[in-house]
Amino acid sequence: MNKTFAIIPVSRFSHAKTRLSPTLSPSEREGLLKAMLMDVTDSLKNIVSEVVVISSDEDVLDFAYDLGVKILQEKGQTDLNGALQQAVDWCAGDCQKIIITPSDIPLLSLANPENLIAESEKYDMVIAPAKGGGTNAIIFKPNNINLKFGDCSFFEHLSEANNNGLSFQIYDSFYLSLDVNTAEDLGEIILHGNGTNTQKYLKKLNLMVKPYRGSDRLEIVREIQ
Repeated sequence: MNKTFAIIPVSRFSHAKTRLSPTLSPSEREGLLKAMLMDVTDSLKNIVSEVVVISSDEDVLDFAYDLGVKILQEKGQTDLNGALQQAVDWCAGDCQKIIITPSDIPLLSLANPENLIAESEKYDMVIAPAKGGGTNAIIFKPNNINLKFGDCSFFEHLSEANNNGLSFQIYDSFYLSLDVNTAEDLGEIILHGNGTNTQKYLKKLNLMVKPYRGSDRLEIVREIQ
């Protein structure tokens, strides 16, 4: 039986989602990251052989351990791709495929991740784009490609596949494309994230969505109790 391992990189809680600082306090941003990580790990636990969280933050690793997943301490001062390569090297000897997802895609369960993994039986690489040109999921055989996470990584990963003669499938999903970086993204989670820990958390903060005709499509306000 082919084994698939999932790798989730997580940044420090103290550095979590600073672009949301006009909307959420530091402690609220940490709570948001925890809720999203719960949703991502819950979405993967029952459909892969192992879920692996890698981070340099002891608080992140302690929290992930309590979620019942494997934890890896990031070694040395490295960038995201360096940390991911450490995790890939750890997984490589025990699995046939790896899926990498960020920790901030709380609607993953709504994107039929089982189908995403099933597609990887037909192709060397399956990739799901983020709405800003990044990569929100990628499945590949260990060390088949060089990881290119960063600006416009979706296109970088497609180039990697082409350069290495790999077949690939693009898995285009609204739910999977939605990573959380802005207040408008929070509004999308409130509107579409039924049943997720993240939506429950945002509603607990008394956040609500109002139609807005300005530069953003959604306005996020805090309901006064």
